[in-house]
Amino acid sequence: MATMISQTTIPASPASLDPRSQAGLNPGEIAVGVIIGRTSEYFDFFVYAIASVVVFPKLVFPHLDPVAGTLWSFAIFALAFIARPIGTAIFMTVDRIYGRGVKLIISLFMLGTSTVAVAFLPGYEQIGSASIAILCLLRIGQGLALGGTWDGLAPLLATNVPDKRRGWYAMIPQLGAPLGLMMASALFAYFISRLTPVDFLAWGWRYPFFVAFAINVVALFARLRIVVAPEYTHSFESRALKPEPVVATLRSEGINVLIGTFAPLASLALFHMVTVFPLSWVFIFTTTDVVRFLVVQIVAAAFGLAAIIASGPIADRLGRRTLLGASAAAIAAFSGFAPQLLDGGDVGEAVFMILGFILLGVSFGQSSGSVASNFSPVNRYTASALTSDFAWLFGAGFAPFVALTLASSFGLLATGAYLLSGAACTLIALLMSSRLDRADR
Repeated sequence: MATMISQTTIPASPASLDPRSQAGLNPGEIAVGVIIGRTSEYFDFFVYAIASVVVFPKLVFPHLDPVAGTLWSFAIFALAFIARPIGTAIFMTVDRIYGRGVKLIISLFMLGTSTVAVAFLPGYEQIGSASIAILCLLRIGQGLALGGTWDGLAPLLATNVPDKRRGWYAMIPQLGAPLGLMMASALFAYFISRLTPVDFLAWGWRYPFFVAFAINVVALFARLRIVVAPEYTHSFESRALKPEPVVATLRSEGINVLIGTFAPLASLALFHMVTVFPLSWVFIFTTTDVVRFLVVQIVAAAFGLAAIIASGPIADRLGRRTLLGASAAAIAAFSGFAPQLLDGGDVGEAVFMILGFILLGVSFGQSSGSVASNFSPVNRYTASALTSDFAWLFGAGFAPFVALTLASSFGLLATGAYLLSGAACTLIALLMSSRLDRADR
């Protein structure tokens, strides 16, 4: 799954400006670990998300019509986002008692096991409602595990870069999203195009989940090699990047966690409006070939990848909050004509996807940790993880379900209102954050 995943970064601390404190630390090595880790999480995420549209409605809900089956599939999809903050609370305790390396091993093993187990899921026609129950349990397992995959590498990266390069390094963790999507879409496009519908539904869809497990294993070793190294362990501790009890953190940082939760909602709402939801709309309501649409999605994700990279120097020049506010306003404008584009045939779909991914890349590239400076140093590690969890829960967890419900009940135009609401939440949260900053001065 996935991935779910946008990790929060932390601005540089005074300790990071001391050359002696950076001895032995290699930002390039940390960046590679971050990209590998996030790509594996997002690959899991999109493998499950695509299967939620093209597989589970037929395999697990064959007794329902396509819309109802997909809505139930999206409801199960949301379970991981609900379970993720619980997983964070559990694994923060493991982190405090046994260390970050043990936490990562357990959580990634649990994530890989839950993911690969989906590949062996029997259908409703074989075991009835037990198929639904098993899928729910595995999805909850993925969510709990994702709560433990917070490795602290993104904030560690942020504390080892100059202030003038903070926007550039902030976008690095976000590169995993388009990379994971491109890989997952390519795999499904290959199997759908090469197999008959019967063979694909019987066994072809299961292979991407095996690949997800293999990628998780590679990511585990890549991240562990960095996280457990003595110089990095010392750096985590010297920068106050240590786990604190969740309840105590929320008690101290509640208002800042709330603001951080809603600050990235514009990009997270758009995230699903150009990835999971349009696939469901095309699959259910149009005659567009699914393979063609997946290819279009891959091409559009490449534009998104370039936009994420571009967001770094733009943010360093204009300021991250300024860029986030401007991109939220652009997303609000996009919501006014996005539904018409998606409903505009092959050309309209392509334009919708490319424009949507460009906007997503610019906003999503800097949405991670935009208000993390409001956290006190002692709580930053845990508060940042919780903020990421809650942002994905409220901004993305129910997005496919809500968007498809609106589209099927009131027409595609209604989805524009949902996207607009996300942009409004971002602008309000950024305004509140700015006022808090001024009040603290």
